[in-house]
This record gives sequence, structure tokens and C-alpha cells, in this order.
Amino acid sequence: MNENEIAKLILDAAFEVHRRLGPGLFESVYESILSYELNKKGLKVQRQVPIKLSYDDLIFDEGFKADIIVEEKVIIELKSVEDLHPVHKKQLLTYLRVSGMKLGLLINFNESLLKNGLVRIVNGLEG
Repeated sequence: MNENEIAKLILDAAFEVHRRLGPGLFESVYESILSYELNKKGLKVQRQVPIKLSYDDLIFDEGFKADIIVEEKVIIELKSVEDLHPVHKKQLLTYLRVSGMKLGLLINFNESLLKNGLVRIVNGLEG
């Protein structure tokens, strides 16, 4: 399964979670329930994954923690905030670069319409 196919399943699950719960909960609640929905779809889901960072000859065991990684190909960064800011997008792009992954989804569940809280970030992904 490629990144775009995985992203479609993630977005389907995110819309289902948002439809059933609505906005206003903690990010951790959305993380738990979205992970549950993705597992139901048969996807490999990892939560709060520490990502190593190398700098010169130094290795940092935990450069950052990815909220969710799906199928070891797509990073999901979850928010439940009033507004997404440019720093959120930059942060996810940096996560992609450091991890070597090509696709990230920034999902802000604190929107009346979830489509207004979705951002797709790519790092060299074709198609």
C-alpha cells in the first residue's frame, strides 16, 4: 500500500471520528480513538513514536515524538487548537525530513468542519 492509499484510509477514519465526537476534546482522546479506527481497518499504527535525530556524529535518541505513524510510511500530527499556524506545518515537514518519510497529515480536530483542519505535507512524494 502506498502513502496516498494509506492517507485516504486515514482521512476516512478521521472524518468518522470527527462526525461522532465533534470538536473540543483533548488531542490525546482523538489520538486514541483515531488509532483504534485505523487498527480496525487493518493498518499498523504506532503512537508517540520517538524518532532519532543525527547531527554530525551525535545521535539523539529522541529528536521528537510522532503522534501517530501508520504503516511506517505516514506521520499524523494531531491538533485540537483554535487555529493552525505556519509553525505547525513547518514542524511536520521537519519531522518528515528527519524520519525520511514522504507524507504527513496535519489534522486539527477543533474545527466545525474537519476539512478546514486538514493539511497534507509532502517530502519528495511522487503523485
